[in-house]
Amino acid sequence: MDLRDAVVLVSGASRGIGAAIADELARRGATVVATGRDEAALTAVAERTRGSWVGADLREPDGAQRVVEAALTAHGRLDGLVANAGVGWYGPFTTMPPERVVELVDVDVRAPLLLVRAALPALLARPASGIVLVSSIAGAVGVPNEAVYSSTKAATEAFAAVLREELRPTSVAVSTVLPGVVDTAFFATRGAAYDRRFPRPVPAPRVARVVVDALASGTPRRIEPRWLGIPAWLAAAVPTPYRALARRFG
Repeated sequence: MDLRDAVVLVSGASRGIGAAIADELARRGATVVATGRDEAALTAVAERTRGSWVGADLREPDGAQRVVEAALTAHGRLDGLVANAGVGWYGPFTTMPPERVVELVDVDVRAPLLLVRAALPALLARPASGIVLVSSIAGAVGVPNEAVYSSTKAATEAFAAVLREELRPTSVAVSTVLPGVVDTAFFATRGAAYDRRFPRPVPAPRVARVVVDALASGTPRRIEPRWLGIPAWLAAAVPTPYRALARRFG
């Protein structure tokens, strides 16, 4: 799809990867509709990108539909969707509060599914359009002490793969982007700082460029940084040896 003058809805656009995606889209000529819960931050993103914003909590049953309707009211069409909003939690599953399990499933799985469902009629009406679901390398390899987060991102991967097949005869491309460790406030909100020397966190604008590239090209799957494709392949092809290596080397 041609990003010039395209109208693209970005969830989780208040900060971090989402805000960087909004900036990159605007740099390439797209009109950004930013959505999230922090209205002050969304206002700043919209002013910076010369786009618009819609404040919403996508955990609410009608949140996704309201966001899409607001975007269509403001711009008359929708050419792309980047489902980026997400939350995490770190610690042994036996100590994870039940309400946090519900929150992660609601934000990381139910919300993007409903957002895609709400946006699809408008996207199908366009001659070329795209969906990018921002996942995580955790969904491909599974990370101890992040059992629920890893599971939600694996669900995102499964959903995207099947949706891609369903939409193959249409004009809508479906992509996933699996970032590794990204230098954002994500780790503060998950309850534990990132304290490993390796791999080093990558900057959010670098991931944003990959996301926007995937939206423009319709590439089915991108992992960033690319070398993380090796452990992702090993985890899928030879899971038992991979687990042994992961336990030894981290």
